Amino acid sequence: MIFPDEYKHVGVTKALPAGTEELIYFLTEYLIEERENHETGSSEYAVYHVIKSGDGLLRKVEALELIASGEEVVRYDRELNIKDRTLLIETALKLCKGKVSTVIFTGVDRHVTIVHEPDPSGILEIEILDVAPPEPAWLSQVVRRLEASGIFGDLQVRFTEKIIDLRRFEGERTVFPCSASGLEGKCLDSDILTEDGHLLIGCEISKTLFEMRFPELEYSFINICPFKSEIVVPSKAFITRCCRSEKSGVVNISGFEGAVVHWGASEYQVAEAIRNLVNRLRNKDSSLQNQ
Repeated sequence: MIFPDEYKHVGVTKALPAGTEELIYFLTEYLIEERENHETGSSEYAVYHVIKSGDGLLRKVEALELIASGEEVVRYDRELNIKDRTLLIETALKLCKGKVSTVIFTGVDRHVTIVHEPDPSGILEIEILDVAPPEPAWLSQVVRRLEASGIFGDLQVRFTEKIIDLRRFEGERTVFPCSASGLEGKCLDSDILTEDGHLLIGCEISKTLFEMRFPELEYSFINICPFKSEIVVPSKAFITRCCRSEKSGVVNISGFEGAVVHWGASEYQVAEAIRNLVNRLRNKDSSLQNQ
């Protein structure tokens, strides 16, 4: 796949450099030639890799290596956020059928970029691991809002969701940590228990609070803390949350690296945690490839 890191590396021209004495802007790595098809009256395109030499703002063109031309190149007919690398790869995949191998994209700011032979394997999948209700799950809401804002566009990531629905445990003898969840059952923060045999759904802190409040009662316990749970378990790189702030950061759970944020983390903290995780995973992959 050819997908320039920045659109500033892509130039557009209606007249190719005539020879190797021509000069080109120093940032230009790829050049799109737009030319009119006189038979159809429409534009067609050729895309080149620029080989250049020298120093300064304008550099000498040594060669133009053809990447794709004619029927191999299409221009997407809508303006997109061309900083969203995942969006462009996935859109190009849908368009690269038959002879088409290269898609030209135009941004809302009128700059352009290209994707040649799109490869979805370069997209990093991150699992949003959370519990519900509330519904949608809090962490999922935050990540999707941030994703829609474009803040992760350069990371080339895709988010999937693994949300554990706690409603399956609802019942008269079930105890949940907090009444804010709206779950049907008793709540550790508001109800008084007097009988044995309750089922506590929570984490180690919930367990400690239960035993402090009701030391004489016997009960069963299902742990939903991702560090110790048998039901809240990642299946790939992930982002999740924990009520203990000291456990925040990049961690390894069940053999998968992921980011943990505090239960009440801000949008900024969630975004920062995801960026730190992605950078770590990308650097790790790069190190493995260089071995």
